[in-house]
Amino acid sequence: MLPPHISISIVLLCIFFTLIQSTKPLNLTLPHQHPSPDSVALHVTSTINSSLSRRQLTSSTCLTGNPIDDCWRCDSTDWSTNRQRLADCSIGFGIGTLGGKTGKIYLVTDPSDNNPSNPSQGTLRHAVIQEEPLWIIFPSSSNTLIRLKQELIINSYKTIDGRGSSSVHITGNGCLTIQYVQHVIIHNVHIYDCKPSGGAIVAATPTKVGRRGRSDGDGISIFGSQKIWVDHCSLSHCTDGLIDVVLGSTGITISNNYFAHHDEVMLLGHDDEYVMDTGMQVTIAFNHFGEGLVQRMPRCRRGYIHVVNNDFRSWKMYAIGGSGNPTINSQGNRYSAPSDPSAKEVTKRVDSEDDGEWANWNWRTEGDLMENGAFFVASGEGMSTMYSKASSVEPKAAALVDQLTRNAGVFGGPRDDEGQSGDSYSGYGGGTSGGIGGTSRGSSSSDDNNFFGMIFGNNAPPRPRLTLLLFSLLMICVLSTSTLLLL
Repeated sequence: MLPPHISISIVLLCIFFTLIQSTKPLNLTLPHQHPSPDSVALHVTSTINSSLSRRQLTSSTCLTGNPIDDCWRCDSTDWSTNRQRLADCSIGFGIGTLGGKTGKIYLVTDPSDNNPSNPSQGTLRHAVIQEEPLWIIFPSSSNTLIRLKQELIINSYKTIDGRGSSSVHITGNGCLTIQYVQHVIIHNVHIYDCKPSGGAIVAATPTKVGRRGRSDGDGISIFGSQKIWVDHCSLSHCTDGLIDVVLGSTGITISNNYFAHHDEVMLLGHDDEYVMDTGMQVTIAFNHFGEGLVQRMPRCRRGYIHVVNNDFRSWKMYAIGGSGNPTINSQGNRYSAPSDPSAKEVTKRVDSEDDGEWANWNWRTEGDLMENGAFFVASGEGMSTMYSKASSVEPKAAALVDQLTRNAGVFGGPRDDEGQSGDSYSGYGGGTSGGIGGTSRGSSSSDDNNFFGMIFGNNAPPRPRLTLLLFSLLMICVLSTSTLLLL
């Protein structure tokens, strides 16, 4: 048996190393989180400049200067015979999003949604829950209207491709849920009049079926997911947000969309205290923020948000808001302020009254065009070293925004959906107080909160409490004194 003083010394060492281990920071890196977000933003501006220069040097009537559209529309082959070329055309943090690339083409032949727990073959729901990669398309001869009974839960490696159809409309209960998956593309679809849902049995995969908690009525809810690309969609008139990105999502690009008639347009980040969203990286490019919008274009919590070459034509409160020290990099956008003299500011530090609190937040503006008295309040140290070294690659002037966003929204037909009421959005009541961005959702699976080995919500290990640390230190002192008395 070891002498008492040696045994006590071993105990002291164990306690000491336990305390050291408990105070180490968690690894907060998300899958697909880029180590240098500024370099991604720089690559985007370089890509845009190259695309615009190529347009000027050729006589092609197809080229627009929009690098995404020129990539798949002006390829040497007819895009309809090579649909999956689209997966090569994303930019920004969502670059490399595969969707259903290399998978089979799945034609939706049945627009019904009669059985969310056991969907029929040929329905959109049946397609999106499959395990293998699928490129999902719709009939070219007619409009497709899908009224969802419950939220549509989309599995990994799926593309919903509305090109070639007269038009694809998704509406109803819950709308699109992208939850703890990777590599999803949503392209050329109308999404509107989305209502809360929940309390029903819904299939997430062919073998995983469970009772869902309440959804908030977002158009598209993205949480705990990576490599997601939403392109050329028209979104309006939803109960909560049009697009929410929360709970450790990253590698997201939101491009070429048309937003209209809504209050809280886009939420990026779960809440100010959710540290996993520090790794959230989102590119917002070539979108048209149009009629009847109020706020959150986007509203950011933590993360790095690159807002480039968008057209902000309308807001009632503010365009870009944030809290929790997000990085907001605004380049080459057009901000057209409303006539209300109290709403001229593009930016809003939400729940932050004291400028001392946000003075160091990195919010920067470069090459933005301010119209009708709009102004952007920058903060932080401004341009990073990466940007100061790259002055030769400037974002294209906002004067080109018309050209870059002229096809925003769904191709062909009206881009601005009037919704069921047929009325323009007229109030501030678009949001609900029942939760934010689908965070109230749940499922019957016990392992959802640790999908892909990521740490979420209540499953995150608690930080060591101060009382526990003080108690441990007291025990060390007592044991040390006892050891000295035994010597």
